Amino acid sequence: MTSEQSLRDERDVSAYNEASAWRAAADWHRAFFTGIILSTVTRRSATRAAELVEAIFSSQRSERFLPGLKKLGIDHLPAAVAAAQYHYLSNDIGGVPVEYMYESDRKAWIRYPVPRWAWTGTALCAIPTEVSRAMLAGWHAQNGVSLGNPRLGFVCTKQAVDGDSGLEGYYFEYDHDLAPTQRLRFARHEDAPDFDPTKAPILPTTTWPAQRLAKAHRNYAMQYIRTALPVAVNLWGEHEAGALLGLAARLIGMQFHRETEARLGFGTDPSAAGFAAFAARLIQAQGDHCEVHVARDHVQMHQAGWNLMDDLESPHPIVAKAFNGLLEGALSSHNHRLALDTAIHRRNGRFEFDWTIRTQSR
Repeated sequence: MTSEQSLRDERDVSAYNEASAWRAAADWHRAFFTGIILSTVTRRSATRAAELVEAIFSSQRSERFLPGLKKLGIDHLPAAVAAAQYHYLSNDIGGVPVEYMYESDRKAWIRYPVPRWAWTGTALCAIPTEVSRAMLAGWHAQNGVSLGNPRLGFVCTKQAVDGDSGLEGYYFEYDHDLAPTQRLRFARHEDAPDFDPTKAPILPTTTWPAQRLAKAHRNYAMQYIRTALPVAVNLWGEHEAGALLGLAARLIGMQFHRETEARLGFGTDPSAAGFAAFAARLIQAQGDHCEVHVARDHVQMHQAGWNLMDDLESPHPIVAKAFNGLLEGALSSHNHRLALDTAIHRRNGRFEFDWTIRTQSR
């Protein structure tokens, strides 16, 4: 084997490992998002969970929909077609199965088949009807508003949470302007046409190579947390939101630690240094950097900057404290005899985290 071939193989392995770590980080954040919604359903109410979901998806639509149309090169299409293609392509980037069926320039279908991405595993059983509707109300029903087209609405024909074979519906441009209550309609007697992948839009391979897609897949999942944490704080205030989000984070950290640890390439090392190595790799997979210093009786970690939240204008400090619950929960799974002391600061518009991992006194 030549030295050039060896170097190329090493780069291929490195790229593979990086993409694998990104996928692990994506699933870590997806689980946290699902956990937030389930915790709200079970510890508050379905009504408040629907309120949260509608606000999250409305916020994401406001931030991402119009820029996304341009990035995908579909902003010139008729409103119904552009909206449907956006959901097909953007979700495909995130690894979410979606089907797209064109019927006319004024009517285009989308279908999210089971299993549903956000309600992974058995979570689907705990999502109430109104929470699924809230997602449509916050995003799909408002796409016409974002496009400046008051005639565009969304018609939902199936919901997986009600036992249907998926979530499906179509964008439709009416002959008249719609009142706010008319932008989302339900027509359970209608049925989507069959999906033909050969007629679906595709991403241009020149601008969306494999490495970019892998990173975008991670970012897609992380965006849900970037949106959900500030939205929950704005809805419910620091104390209520902080308590609920922090508990959900701890539970997810405990539940998904072993799986994520294995996917990041770590074996079982119950020491403080072993956990620090896992945490540093996870933080790197999230797009940040963590310094680790191992001492005789403790381990110190420092993260300067938090890409997920630093570019927000004024995120409440409680979002960082709640997010830190993921590591707190993970440490409980790693070794419940260890403790995690955390200090979080915000300097010059950036979050900074300092952790000390030590043995608990008994």
